[in-house]
Amino acid sequence: MIWDFIQNQLLGMQWLNDAIGNVLQNAGIDITQKLGGSIHFFIYDVTKITILLCVLIYLISYIQSYFPPERSRKILGRFRGIGANCAAALLGTVTPFCSCSSIPLFIGFSSAGLPLGVTFSFLISSPMVDLGSLVLLTSIFGAKIALLYVLVGLVIAVAGGSIIEKLRLEKYVAEFIRDAAGVDIESPSLSQKERLQYAFEQIVSTFKKVFPYILIGVLIGAIIHNWIPAEWVAKTVGTDNPFGVILATLIGIPMYADIFGTIPIAEALLSKGGQLGTVLSFMMAVTTLSLPSLIMLKKAVEMKLLLVFIGVCTAGITIVGYLFNIFQKFIM
Repeated sequence: MIWDFIQNQLLGMQWLNDAIGNVLQNAGIDITQKLGGSIHFFIYDVTKITILLCVLIYLISYIQSYFPPERSRKILGRFRGIGANCAAALLGTVTPFCSCSSIPLFIGFSSAGLPLGVTFSFLISSPMVDLGSLVLLTSIFGAKIALLYVLVGLVIAVAGGSIIEKLRLEKYVAEFIRDAAGVDIESPSLSQKERLQYAFEQIVSTFKKVFPYILIGVLIGAIIHNWIPAEWVAKTVGTDNPFGVILATLIGIPMYADIFGTIPIAEALLSKGGQLGTVLSFMMAVTTLSLPSLIMLKKAVEMKLLLVFIGVCTAGITIVGYLFNIFQKFIM
């Protein structure tokens, strides 16, 4: 009973959904019709995600204030082998929300001499899995799916980094990174007031970057939820299409959004009969392999290493998608 209240009212904000519905109906808008339902979906999801986003950014940024790049590098430097990949993947859960913002940290870690596989475990995990996505996924899909998504994302990050490490592709890292002098600069310690100020500043800067994609994602979700026939969704990303996972992954790669922008789309696809694994594969592809981040990464690595990264991530996301589809009836 307590968890249901937390999931439905606190995280899912069912009270907000009911309140917005009542306001719209009192304004003469029929939310049972397509247009009214789309307006209801849009206002509710944008408001809910915005509230959760601001709270989560503040909390995560406060935690981040204790882990500047220099300290993060030192932490990762204490681990070896698969343990280092696990540590890097876990560290990625408390870093920025989109793939592009993770590239500078990836370059910094590589310049500091951390193993290539470790830095790629971080690069895969950072946009795909974070504390914010865990909370928001829980609010929409439930704790079981949210935890499985995070666990699978970490597995892909660790496995992907380990594979890249075994292939010994260090020579394909850009020369300016390999030749960088690992100057050890100590970050100044922050007071409690400065940490709180930093967290607030991160809300403003991250919100400016993320909010446009939230609007786009929720708008697409509202269209799918109220205007796209369920039969069409089922044929494209449902059980009727055995290649749905591959299609969803390939469609997701050229797109650019963060986890907060893709969740409304995933929510709408699932409500229309999309398979869980197919929808999650789309989310992972969008957040991990977005075209802008790949263009940025190309500045730091040569084409062979970039293609290996894309291939490893695509294969992992596709395999995970099919596994989720196979075991969907036990998960949902």
